[in-house]
Amino acid sequence: MPRRHMHVTDAAEAPLRAALHELRVRLEIPDHFPPTAQAEAESAARAPRIPAGDGEVVTEHTLDDATDLPLFTLDPPGSQDLDQAMFLSRRRGGGFRVHYAIADVASFVTPGGALDAEAHHRVATLYFPDERVPLHPTVLSEGAASLLPDQDRPAVLWQFDLDAAGALTGSTVRRALVRSRARLDYPGVQRVLDDGTAEEPLALLREIGLLREELAAARGALSLNLPEQEIVERGGRYTLAYRAPLPAAAWNAQISLLTGMAAAELMLAAGTGILRTLPPPGPQPPSSGEDPNPPTGSVARLRLTAQALGVEWPHHTSYASLIRTLDPRRAGDAAFLQECTTLLRGAGYTVFDGGAPPAAGVVHAAVAAPYAHATAPLRRLVDRYTSELCLAAAAGHAPPGWVRAALAALPHEMETGAQHANRVERACVDLVEAALLHDRVGETFEALVVDRHADDPTQGTVHLCEPAVIGPVQAAPGGPELPLGQRIRVRLAGAEPGREPVRFTPV
Repeated sequence: MPRRHMHVTDAAEAPLRAALHELRVRLEIPDHFPPTAQAEAESAARAPRIPAGDGEVVTEHTLDDATDLPLFTLDPPGSQDLDQAMFLSRRRGGGFRVHYAIADVASFVTPGGALDAEAHHRVATLYFPDERVPLHPTVLSEGAASLLPDQDRPAVLWQFDLDAAGALTGSTVRRALVRSRARLDYPGVQRVLDDGTAEEPLALLREIGLLREELAAARGALSLNLPEQEIVERGGRYTLAYRAPLPAAAWNAQISLLTGMAAAELMLAAGTGILRTLPPPGPQPPSSGEDPNPPTGSVARLRLTAQALGVEWPHHTSYASLIRTLDPRRAGDAAFLQECTTLLRGAGYTVFDGGAPPAAGVVHAAVAAPYAHATAPLRRLVDRYTSELCLAAAAGHAPPGWVRAALAALPHEMETGAQHANRVERACVDLVEAALLHDRVGETFEALVVDRHADDPTQGTVHLCEPAVIGPVQAAPGGPELPLGQRIRVRLAGAEPGREPVRFTPV
């Protein structure tokens, strides 16, 4: 499920930092790496051991030299953990060529070592509104393994050939030594793309990105253009503002999706791999007005949320079509996009070895194609294994033994890590929402009942019309049933940052 982007502005940071620190302590989030893992990371940063297959090791000096490629990275401002770098060009005769370098984390992490064990324990980088807790020590994730500019780095280098419509016609992947030329960020790139001053390798990001978006829409893929939430302080009160992502970020994401799809197809052809899978959402029943007996299910609940936020969802419009019409610069649309992530729950990982699994079980519903996590090994455990599986498949070799030995456990490890990350995210949202409303306890709000407990219809969930906060509601003992799908007035009964999430009672 996409991560909910939320951060605290400078003005609001100081009073919330203590509560967020207490939250990390309560959730037992580590604030340092074990000494043995840290020592391994520092040693590897000085002398990476680059796998060559069959247990052999090479050095940077014997890697394929691709440092002549003028690669660039593109990330949010200030990023140091740079997983990917790219170079885009036109092909003679038409079409495009994409070079895409992925940080080669396996060159720095020894299988079975202390650092490897800690990565399997952490599974992924955790994001809080004020800071992140990294998967790997920063000496690697923001140093020796990161594709920082003007530094020679071992990488997993993909090459994609696309036709004039942006469709993939061929791909290769190999280990190589690369050297990024520039660290770019989304605002800067968007400016030069908009004013027409971007050089061709960068200008092609828009051209290829738009073509890939058209192909995604044609195959029925879902694209959640999630806004970033900012907690800001205004007049002594906290408010929640939405910042729409820039188009350049979406075009960059299309290159990552292209890589994940190519990785999936390569592993499927080889008969050994790990895919990211997602079942399609449930049936999408039509909704008309305030139905006294509205349909249930995730899509039906989302229709109620759309109603609460003033998002028009015609009964004949599919979920995928609706998503493409939303504008994250509008507060209602932005809040609705955040709630759309609920339909992406149920994602998992499918491991196969000795032949591809049945076709019905390999598709990621949001991508509308087989897909693999492959492009963020500095921040997500499974991507390191995907790279090794793809390198072996491309070379016609069996996967390394350490990769095969870990495959069976990876889905459970990743699921456990995802559950942990979801708990962290939910706790952060609860804390921020309580901070937004803690000085408004006793006030009444307009809200829509979006969920009702089957075993106790006096309890459920409401979505406030303003601000866009979701919280539990419970009537007094013996009170009336909550009118699912209808607007009611609710009173804020409690909200204490870090101690009590928001809760409401019907008026």
